[in-house]
Amino acid sequence: MPERLEILKTAKLYIAGKFVRTESGRYYHPKNSKDVSLGNICLASRKDFRNAVVAARKAQAAWSNRSAYNIGQILYRMAENLEARKAEFVNILSKEDSLTSQKALSHVEQCIDRIVYFAGWSDKFQQLYSSVNPTASSHFNFSIVEPTGVVAAICGKKSGFSGLVSAISAVICGGNTLVLLAEKNAPLSAVAFAEVLHHSDVPAGVVNILTGEEEELSSHYSAHMDVNALLTIGLAKEKVTPMKELAAENVKRFIQWEISELQPTIFEKPLNIRSFLEVKTTWHPIEQIGGAQAAY
Repeated sequence: MPERLEILKTAKLYIAGKFVRTESGRYYHPKNSKDVSLGNICLASRKDFRNAVVAARKAQAAWSNRSAYNIGQILYRMAENLEARKAEFVNILSKEDSLTSQKALSHVEQCIDRIVYFAGWSDKFQQLYSSVNPTASSHFNFSIVEPTGVVAAICGKKSGFSGLVSAISAVICGGNTLVLLAEKNAPLSAVAFAEVLHHSDVPAGVVNILTGEEEELSSHYSAHMDVNALLTIGLAKEKVTPMKELAAENVKRFIQWEISELQPTIFEKPLNIRSFLEVKTTWHPIEQIGGAQAAY
């Protein structure tokens, strides 16, 4: 009997809540460290990225207006669905990163716990980062934090599944939307996690996941005028510098995560939500009435 050929998955992009093929019709065929093919993976183009940014911008206002409690519910639902598919993700990471089953299980469980962590912060960070500020005049002065808007993220080599989950959780917890480029040689976990998002009540366009060449898309991620913040995860310094310069030309917020920051004790902190928030300050005049102060 002839040897059976394995049917390799054709991994699609996840844009605007739909699984779509790249408009360019291009694919690549990555292999793991044991020379095992990971499938037929879409090679996203500039047009795919632009489509994803349009979807993210369209979804951002409605997502940021959701209650913090509801955002926490959706994040927790993501954790529930990842827990239910834990065995599948262990198999994916074992194949993708050539990990032992035990180590892959540890990675997946760490990611589940990380999503729950950010779900818990969804209705608390506003109190932590907002303030009533002292003034020298007859005014109240309040500062609150608001979402930055559309965030673009690039997962570099070795950022892995942990980097992807960390970026998605921190960014959308603060009311932002995201266009993420998965690590080129770890696309299967990214595509599978898009399926988790799809079944977790995450509105279309809130998270968009692309696969492809970092070298081809990094300049577009940095220079796009409708992207408000750029996050790099585990990229080498020589790659980060030109991206930072392009981002500065359109006053884009730039955030860089080193690989060490993906570890639980360092990464799991509300400051990673704060990185994607802007401060809005309001002055409110006070009228003096008979020696007492009254706001109006």
